[in-house]
Amino acid sequence: MKTVSSITLYSTCPQSKDAQQGEYAALVREIARWSEAAGCHGMLVYTDNGIADPWLVAQHAIEGTTSLRPLVAVQPAYMHPYTAAKMIATLAYLHGRTVDLNLLAGGFSNDLAALGEQAEHDDRYARTVEYGTIVRRLVEGTEPVTFEGRFYQVESLRLTPPVEPSLHPQLLVSGSSPAGVDAARALGAVAVKYPLPPGEEYPTADVDVLRGIRVGIIAREEASEAWAVARERFPEDRRGQLAHSLAMKVSDSHWHRSLSQKDEPEDEESQVYWLRPFKNYSTFCPYFVGSYDDVAAEIAQYINLGFRTFITDIPREPDDLDHACIVLGRAAAASRA
Repeated sequence: MKTVSSITLYSTCPQSKDAQQGEYAALVREIARWSEAAGCHGMLVYTDNGIADPWLVAQHAIEGTTSLRPLVAVQPAYMHPYTAAKMIATLAYLHGRTVDLNLLAGGFSNDLAALGEQAEHDDRYARTVEYGTIVRRLVEGTEPVTFEGRFYQVESLRLTPPVEPSLHPQLLVSGSSPAGVDAARALGAVAVKYPLPPGEEYPTADVDVLRGIRVGIIAREEASEAWAVARERFPEDRRGQLAHSLAMKVSDSHWHRSLSQKDEPEDEESQVYWLRPFKNYSTFCPYFVGSYDDVAAEIAQYINLGFRTFITDIPREPDDLDHACIVLGRAAAASRA
């Protein structure tokens, strides 16, 4: 990426529910092009019961770019690991492109209930390990895959068409709980979380686990300009706050509870870390708002704690990603990375 080689940056694709039907495909291609132009490694594509299928959305992102990797969110409840591996192989065959996977163990509780999902939190991560293991072994394709697990069993299964080694995917696992980190470790995947303020995150003894965070960044040369943009984009929203409160009550997500319980200072501009968009149910990650240098100083602390993968929120304008790259470049320079 353009910022610094020690950091991997993904943007995030807009959701179909936030766009007009006839305009969505073009919007996906446009934001994919913004992301590629900014030097992003890839672009996260969400999945849940209420939005378009991420694999078909990823096809549009690929068609609109030359090297950007779709980071497709994969929920095991939606498809067998063979199907996910077949999607990777087919897109690699058709386009010569890599598709990374963001493996999910959870989701909206109502979505999971509608699908008949009854597994407990930690069991869902155990299933994710089996899922990712089968996908990886199929994609690597060195021999037919036989696997006997608690959740999946396959025998002498081979993936066709084969995937060239240069097109093998990176795996990411969403989850901040011990079970989520353990799943990432077992798969050699990046453990992605929604971060607490940098002063509340601690160095980890798990040096063998790759780390990433999801964040929003609104930064300008002057903090006042950044805050003006932030307040315009995320005004107070009482209906959103009620929706957030309801979601918190039915969620078993560790990150959702920990961020929801945090109090906001009366003077929001006194700090860089900002939770209003999250608590208004406008997005699912904390934001960092301020001058380039102030935001970079905060982000540098995460880099020093071992976080090397960053997934930024959905860009509203093409220069949103340019501003984020300025911050990440300064953060990397100020860190020990």
